[in-house]
Amino acid sequence: MGRFVAIVIDSCGAGELPDAAAYGDAGANTLANCARRVGGLALPTLASWGLGNITAIEGCPPAAGPRASFGRMAELSQGKDTTTGHWEMMGIVLGKGFTTFPQGFPKELMDRWVRLSGAPGYLGNKTASGTAILDELGEEHLRTGLPIVYTSADSVFQIAAHERKTPLETLYAWCEAARTLGKEYGLARVIARPFVGEGRGHFRRTYDRRDFSQPPPPGSVLDLLAAAGVRTTGVGKIPDIYDGQGIAESVHTEGNADGLRKTEEILRRMPGGFLFVNLVDTDMLYGHRRDPVGYARALVEIDAALPALASALREGDLLVLTADHGNDPTFPGSDHTREYVPVLAYSPGRRSGAELGTRQSFADLGATVAEYFGVRAPRGQSFLRAVA
Repeated sequence: MGRFVAIVIDSCGAGELPDAAAYGDAGANTLANCARRVGGLALPTLASWGLGNITAIEGCPPAAGPRASFGRMAELSQGKDTTTGHWEMMGIVLGKGFTTFPQGFPKELMDRWVRLSGAPGYLGNKTASGTAILDELGEEHLRTGLPIVYTSADSVFQIAAHERKTPLETLYAWCEAARTLGKEYGLARVIARPFVGEGRGHFRRTYDRRDFSQPPPPGSVLDLLAAAGVRTTGVGKIPDIYDGQGIAESVHTEGNADGLRKTEEILRRMPGGFLFVNLVDTDMLYGHRRDPVGYARALVEIDAALPALASALREGDLLVLTADHGNDPTFPGSDHTREYVPVLAYSPGRRSGAELGTRQSFADLGATVAEYFGVRAPRGQSFLRAVA
């Protein structure tokens, strides 16, 4: 059995989708606008693989003969959140998006959550930036012990608590209670947001974050692989996003550098199967915080790690880089942006790549994974024969 590696550079969008204006995202292009803001992106490996052939990126010109196959994928599902994007990659296309809560969560939901979770109450319950709300309410949380509850433009119930004030096990239990209730309200995901630090301006979220997603419908590509005896290893928040369904091994990471290092280590020992990786820093640390300099630095870090990953591949292996949505760090606000996502497919057995064009759905990735392992995907058009 060969190895298929899919690495999701979280939020690395490649230009506005045709319906972006309906989401307030006309003009978004995470890669291009980030590059323009920082005076160019120096990404020699990604450039040689064809990243600049997908969208115009200052400092990352189109390659005359890209080493990898290149293209972009459109999102068919309604929404622009992590769960929707990742589920579509594995063949689950949502005709109706998850419910969002721009005015905060209904009082009925919050009252039921307090009773079910045993939480002492809550602060916030509004739409907010995850870092700004810590500055606003972090000190009050330390005084009172009340968890901070907030949401965003996505369908997400976020609970922040200081690790000194609230044990992680307690925070995770509060999140489980929110997920149990949230299914009735069309909520996609609950996120535990533990933080540390003392005082306004010094609070910092930690990598003990956990995502509590609703379980995906049965029949995803991950389910089909598991039924066929193909082992899937999920790295980073991948296992959480799919609620563990179809995941044989879960690997926790402490940011992108750790995730890249662990991905290489797994490749050195992995005999066969599907390796599914999420690199979260581009989104969590830099996209939402509208930090194009940090975003560019994260892309440079990923670029520098790719040669080692490529060298760990064997004949017949396939490595695909993509994203789950955009999060243009030059855009107003602090939310995701509705964009195409890039696709770069690297095969050690090919000297040059193929042009994959614009794919109609993120599900084309899952269809390619499925065909690689000899199963039939529920949705999507495989591009395996163009890249293998």
